[in-house]
Amino acid sequence: MIFIRSAKESDASLLAAIGLRAWANATSTLGVTDELSENARAAFGNFTHSSWRAITVAETDDTIAGWAAREHFDEVITDFWIDPPYQRQGIGTALLVEIERRIVERGFSAARLESHAQNNQAVSFFRKHGYSVSWFSMRYSEKLDRDVQSMGLERQLVDVEIGGYGFGF
Repeated sequence: MIFIRSAKESDASLLAAIGLRAWANATSTLGVTDELSENARAAFGNFTHSSWRAITVAETDDTIAGWAAREHFDEVITDFWIDPPYQRQGIGTALLVEIERRIVERGFSAARLESHAQNNQAVSFFRKHGYSVSWFSMRYSEKLDRDVQSMGLERQLVDVEIGGYGFGF
């Protein structure tokens, strides 16, 4: 059974390790350098220890299997990491459903996120769950200290009534 909960401060080190493993899995074909891996390790550690309140955790069998974050408690999913041994077991789907519920609960009508453009597994996962590509770019990532090909993905969660001119049919 999958259980979704808010992170606790004591989870931070484990969450960083899960994030790093999932990131390493996702970037394994990109030729990641030792320096980049160390930057990622530091970024995950810093983020999970400083922003644990923004993290939602997915557990199975009393084990943390993944986590997602909304760093500013808005509609932007800033992190979404499932530990590689737990991928493709419905944990990501359950976590995403809860994150989307929380986004709607806060009054937002759409969810947005950014992914490395070559992270085919993540892009495929989010597209399967109704997300569409809204932009593509190459830009510098402070967290990773290098240029990254990125894409934005977005999903409308709530129907929005669009006003306009013309007849009121």
